Amino acid sequence: MNLLERTKKIKLSADIALASAKHSATCWSKAIISEAKKDERNTILLNNLSAPKMNFKCTHQNFACLKRIRSRKILKKSCDVGIKMKKLKPRRQVSNLATCIAKRLVKKRTQVLKRLVPGGESMDEYSIIKEALDYILSLRVQVDVMKNLVNATTNFE
Repeated sequence: MNLLERTKKIKLSADIALASAKHSATCWSKAIISEAKKDERNTILLNNLSAPKMNFKCTHQNFACLKRIRSRKILKKSCDVGIKMKKLKPRRQVSNLATCIAKRLVKKRTQVLKRLVPGGESMDEYSIIKEALDYILSLRVQVDVMKNLVNATTNFE
């Protein structure tokens, strides 16, 4: 096993351990485990690191139908906003333009967040923020644990 393969296995082990510590309470933990299960080479690793009796069937896939309906509503509202902005007086257009720009920025940042959080692609805005906060806290704990492991191993040398 070369250095790159070992690095990937260590990262995968840390991710699976982090996800299994949540006991499938969050969608990001379920997404990490289900992604690892796709590769048969990870079976031994999953069996050793994950807790027994864990159900990793992610429930965030139920949002797909609601997401389509919500997308239609958003599209309709955005068309209505454009029509209303044309009818408004120039004084009010400045504030509405700022609002539209702010909404666009929030949407772009939300899309970036959905790509960063495992399983975030099919979550709504509220869920992705909640999951991202939990994921960040878990990653912070993982970094602290790894720092302590490095410090402990360097003290023995």
